[in-house]
Amino acid sequence: MENLGSSKNGMQTYFSLLRNSGTDFFLKPIFLRGFSGSFHLVLLLVLFILWVCKKIWVGRGEGTKERFRSTKVLLFKLTSICSLGVSAFNLTLCLLSYFYWYRNGWSEEGLVTLLDLALRTLAWGAVSVYLHTQFSNSSESRFPYPLRVWWGFYFFISCYCLVVDVVLQRKHFSLPIQSLVSDVVSVVTGLFFIYVGIFGNKEGEDTFLEEPLLNGSSSLDNNAESNKNKGDTTVTPYSNAGIFSILTFSWCGPLIAVGKRKTLDLEDVPQLDPGDSVVGALPAFRSRLESECGTIKRATTLMLVKALFFSEWKEILFTAFLALLYSVSSYVGPYLIDTFVQYLNGQRGFKNEGYVLVSVFLIAKIIECLSQRHWFFRVQQVGIRIRAVLVAMIYNKGLTMSCQSKQGHTSGEIINFMTVDAERIGDFVWYLHDPWMVIVQIALALVILYKNLGLAATATFVATVVIMLLNIPLASLQEKFQDKLMDAKDRRMKATSEILRNMRILKLQAWEMKFLSKIVDLRNSETGWLKKFVLTNAITTFVFWGAPTFVAVVTFGTCMLLGIPLESGKILSALATFRILQEPIYNLPDTISMIAQTKVSLDRITSFFRLDDLQSDVIEKLSKGSSDLAIEIVDGTFSWDLSSPRSTLRDINFKVSHGMRVAVCGSVGSGKSSLLSCILGEVPKISGTIKLCGSKAYVAQSPWIQSGKIEENILFGKEMDREMYERVLEACSLKKDLEILSFGDQTVIGERGINLSGGQKQRIQIARALYQDADIYLFDDPFSAVDAHTGSHLFKECLLGLLGSKTVIYVTHQVEFLPAADLILVMKDGQITQSGKYNDILNSGTDFMELVGAHKKALSTINYAEARSVEKTSICKEDGNLASQNEVLEKEVSRDVQNDKTDVVGPKGQLVQDEEREKGRVGLSVYWRYLTTAYGGALVPLILLAQILFQILQIGSNYWMAWASPVSADADPPVGGTKLLIVYVALAVGSAFCILARATLLATTGYKTATLLFNKMHLCIFRAPMSFFDATPSGRILNRASTDQSSVDLNIPYQVGSFAFSLIQLLGIIAVMSQVAWQVFIIFIPVIAICIWYQQYYIPSARELARLVGVCKAPVIQHFAETISGSTTIRSFDQDARFQNTNMKLTDGYSRPKFNVAGAMEWLCFRLDMLSSITFAFSLIFLVSVPERTIDPGIAGLAVTYGLNLNMLQAWVIWNLCNMENKIISVERILQYTSIPSEPPLVIETNQPDRSWPSHGEVEIRDLQVRYAPHMPLVLRGLTCNFPGGKKTGIVGRTGSGKSTLIQTLFRLVEPAAGQIIIDGINVSTIGLHDLRSRLSIIPQDPTMFEGTVRSNLDPLEEYTDEQIWEALDKCQLGDDVRKKEGKLDSTVAENGENWSMGQRQLVCLGRVLLKKSKVLVLDEATASVDTATDNLIQQTLRQHFYDCTVITIAHRITSVLDSDMVLLLSHGLIEECDSPERLLENKSSSFAQLVAEYSTRSNSSLI
Repeated sequence: MENLGSSKNGMQTYFSLLRNSGTDFFLKPIFLRGFSGSFHLVLLLVLFILWVCKKIWVGRGEGTKERFRSTKVLLFKLTSICSLGVSAFNLTLCLLSYFYWYRNGWSEEGLVTLLDLALRTLAWGAVSVYLHTQFSNSSESRFPYPLRVWWGFYFFISCYCLVVDVVLQRKHFSLPIQSLVSDVVSVVTGLFFIYVGIFGNKEGEDTFLEEPLLNGSSSLDNNAESNKNKGDTTVTPYSNAGIFSILTFSWCGPLIAVGKRKTLDLEDVPQLDPGDSVVGALPAFRSRLESECGTIKRATTLMLVKALFFSEWKEILFTAFLALLYSVSSYVGPYLIDTFVQYLNGQRGFKNEGYVLVSVFLIAKIIECLSQRHWFFRVQQVGIRIRAVLVAMIYNKGLTMSCQSKQGHTSGEIINFMTVDAERIGDFVWYLHDPWMVIVQIALALVILYKNLGLAATATFVATVVIMLLNIPLASLQEKFQDKLMDAKDRRMKATSEILRNMRILKLQAWEMKFLSKIVDLRNSETGWLKKFVLTNAITTFVFWGAPTFVAVVTFGTCMLLGIPLESGKILSALATFRILQEPIYNLPDTISMIAQTKVSLDRITSFFRLDDLQSDVIEKLSKGSSDLAIEIVDGTFSWDLSSPRSTLRDINFKVSHGMRVAVCGSVGSGKSSLLSCILGEVPKISGTIKLCGSKAYVAQSPWIQSGKIEENILFGKEMDREMYERVLEACSLKKDLEILSFGDQTVIGERGINLSGGQKQRIQIARALYQDADIYLFDDPFSAVDAHTGSHLFKECLLGLLGSKTVIYVTHQVEFLPAADLILVMKDGQITQSGKYNDILNSGTDFMELVGAHKKALSTINYAEARSVEKTSICKEDGNLASQNEVLEKEVSRDVQNDKTDVVGPKGQLVQDEEREKGRVGLSVYWRYLTTAYGGALVPLILLAQILFQILQIGSNYWMAWASPVSADADPPVGGTKLLIVYVALAVGSAFCILARATLLATTGYKTATLLFNKMHLCIFRAPMSFFDATPSGRILNRASTDQSSVDLNIPYQVGSFAFSLIQLLGIIAVMSQVAWQVFIIFIPVIAICIWYQQYYIPSARELARLVGVCKAPVIQHFAETISGSTTIRSFDQDARFQNTNMKLTDGYSRPKFNVAGAMEWLCFRLDMLSSITFAFSLIFLVSVPERTIDPGIAGLAVTYGLNLNMLQAWVIWNLCNMENKIISVERILQYTSIPSEPPLVIETNQPDRSWPSHGEVEIRDLQVRYAPHMPLVLRGLTCNFPGGKKTGIVGRTGSGKSTLIQTLFRLVEPAAGQIIIDGINVSTIGLHDLRSRLSIIPQDPTMFEGTVRSNLDPLEEYTDEQIWEALDKCQLGDDVRKKEGKLDSTVAENGENWSMGQRQLVCLGRVLLKKSKVLVLDEATASVDTATDNLIQQTLRQHFYDCTVITIAHRITSVLDSDMVLLLSHGLIEECDSPERLLENKSSSFAQLVAEYSTRSNSSLI
């Protein structure tokens, strides 16, 4: 480059020597260059012909082509790169020659040389493109013959030219250095091409080809099937990448190339490096935290921060070094601008000073690019690790929390810790270095300003400090608003989580709109803080966008006061410095806001870590075989609430030997379940000892089923033992059920077992316990949810059969199961009042007598002369069909995620499909709907206008300063100093007000849009049919309500705005640079084209990776929500470690696409930075090459000032475009849920029933046919019957006979396929859903209570007085219990009613219907969770208060339906029998008579 400026005389001497020395014409440069140019033109034609031939023959060689798809060309990569290098080399020579001839005058030789170099550039570029796009997939074994011939000629011509150069050199003729260099390079490359042409052939090799700057589709294995699961086995190429690959991010190329060729799926994404996975990072972090605080429970925020820092200190220090390097290199440009302007003004310090300046500018830019890219990537890498370890720690804590702690922090809140707080702390690493970098950048700025403006730099410092001080009140406001916003969000998520869990009961009771209004109220509270937060943000934006202009005005004003001369070079240097200084000042409010938000998140997580865990010393575990006793409790006193004066369990003493069966019985709320919980170590111990010898298994009263296959639920982490598995299925009556299911035990169960009935869930839960082959089994009334004969079968086959030699403790309300026990514990008010064998305690106390007496009373209702002995086997022929197609909602709600891989992901027809995600480009309709949501998009043009005006005024003010100030001290200024400053201030103030308008309008639009989208999505979710909730795990809905809504609230408005604003700024820079030198467009246009091509090449992968991030997040949330609800079961099976490992795998699954998103982004940005640096270098070379004073030095300096930001802004535009498309996916996901098919109308104004309807309560069913989805078989197959008004009808039938489906159809949770249900003359399908559901009452199978108070649970619609509520409580036997509580009706109810027993919850449900007093009442297994005595009380209450109502009862206890006026017996969706109980019992061959006989036989035998 230095030789470019060699004297004009040298060149002329060279040409004259050739002319005058008599040298042959063939030695003349004009011939050599002309022949070379023609030769390269021929190459272009040859390549074109080859390309056309390839297109014509492409159809013929399809079969052969397939064979070579995964092959690699030996030296192919080097050939392609070498061709590209030769093209780039010739382009450089072409540009240098252009400037040389432009400066020194044109000649014939010059034009021919330039033409030759241009043709060489095009030809070699075409060779590279041809090799890359065509030859990589060719079936030929060698390079094309014409190409190899051409390479031979090229080498020959290059050698000839070099020989000419050497001959002339030996004759002591001075040659231009670029000619000699060109010929040497041509010979060397020609030699390489000759070698490749002769020896280069193809060899099969199944590998990725990685190109340093571009990884195209040619470098990929096209055999998708063989690589189907490569993401699961392949570790990221980053782990083994070389230094060049790491520097240029080429290791990310193969993945981007796959994404360009096909839609990325998770299996395409490679595994994380072990150091980046949570498995690798967690142990180091945990040991660091424990060394700080001893135990996690004593952790403080400071300790947590220290542990996070020291676990990543090497990476943090390295990124700090990169940040420092970036800061220093970014200030090189402003430092040299004054020197550059003076150079253009004719003040040359030494020869070729211009090219030295250009070189320094370019090197600084490259260092700036490399350091920034690697800084950004490394901090994201650290952030991913930090987020992952925090999620793992939060999960582990959630698994060990005590029940009291859990009541204070619901699953919704803890989900927020994982989805929001841990995410934010991970994101904070972006801002980690900003606080100290501000100081470094201000110091560097002051040095440059002092060099140019002397003491005026002091004013700059003062102005900067003043602006920064303005941060303090703004930051404190933001922290306060952020804190309140998070609290409000927690409350909303907590309520949302609970509502989604209990959506079925809300729809049955017609409460969903009331609870939606509750969510909207919580959201209104949240948006109140959100509005304050975004408006504070707008003020902050105004202050700091205006900061550089304010600092400039103060600085230049001080210069005038001090008499410091303002020259254009010094002003431009100062302006460039202020522009760079803008970044730390502008980012400072973001940094402070982020620090505030992160501190809030750290405090929240720390306070969560400090919550009480389960007491580790509750149980003394003895090694297996070390004791004759399996369980021993001595003087045990336990309490769920240690602060309560009344203990839950008192004076507990009993011993259980190995192999004993122990039954626990007692009335509702007596402490039976609490006794099992204390054996599990769940209840805090006040005094006494518990000893346990052997492993344990637990079956909870409320079934806990995981989402997943039935087989996975039964195995529960154990290896498959087929023989044992089959025995367990047989014992639990599951075999026939699995045969009916199309997928057998591979059927996917919905969230919380939503597609199973209570009995089915319970049997799977029992099967899980049996398969564990534990020593001690704890059963919490598992037989209440199954029908009578299934309960008998389970008891006989499981407890007496498979578990005959095991220690079993079972809680039961069924007295008939008590005689089989070796020991019976009778509980009352938290104490064991009686213990012993059945006959021993029968006459020794009143408590047991009450239970047995109640049972006898229930049996006395059976008017049956002789209890016939009926063999169970004959009765069990239809036992337990696992809801089969009858109860399983196999509706395919969402489109399959992987259309071509359904058999891998999960068979079509399963209830729960993989989460739907859109594919391909985010549609313009998504952007349009987002932009036009608020005010129809009316504010968008105003926001853009404000930004355009700001840009015009900014450029105008800088242009004014460059033009109106003198170039040097001895030049006359065009205008006076005062006028110079006044005009500048006026333009600056105008631009500041534009920013204020823009920021306020953007905040308003973003806030309004977020609010409207939230309301629309939630309305659609609450109005969705029940089938949507059955098939959609709540994690997916919560993800949208939490993470995606947060993005719409706080990120997306600014992301969309940033793209528009940066694009406007880029256009402004292009305008300024083209004003000075239009020639910049020669390079600028192709560079922009390449940038756009890169962006198009990158965006398919980035888009799908961003979608995968969203899709991979839901399983983490869902798994965590399931773990929290089933933590007792998990701990009882000692499966904590397995669940923690699963969580870590899911967390890594989420981190995988996140890591590659970061890598792919930097892959793109690095290439864009390099391209923009080329543009900048070209413009500088042009400016130093033009003759002196051709261009105004001041304006040229202004172009350079703006050009310094070109690479940043060019990359910023593309980065914002990609990031916007990634972020807008949150809007896309929310919009998905705004188009869910809705239920029928809640109210039909034109067809509303009278207020008194139903007055009689007659229910008529006509030819009712029901199926759950159009493609599924009928569940109810033409029922016709009549339920007389005011009468009681019992519905019985085996599991899966269609009982629950009939009730769901009555309430229109499922719409009939044909037929009608008519209540008091009105077809229920013709009226609104709320009109129907609000007039009917139901006590559901799963008793549900909501977090709140007793009053809000009984009367959520606030329709009744306190007196009416107390009356209802007394009627349902809960009045005394509630009066004992401190808050009476305002007593707190924990999430899911955890602080109330199952029986008490069932009584609350009874209380609700007593308040409602509907004419039609449905009881769906309503007394399953209560003892026989309480069941009798409930039946008595119902008889007393609903004597004139239509009562429809589904019951497993035969006694519950025996006093009905009519019994309906269903079988496989058809009515098998329908008559009064008396008539059915008279016919001893009737199915109903057989059921009663079996129940009676079993019960009577227990009382003998």
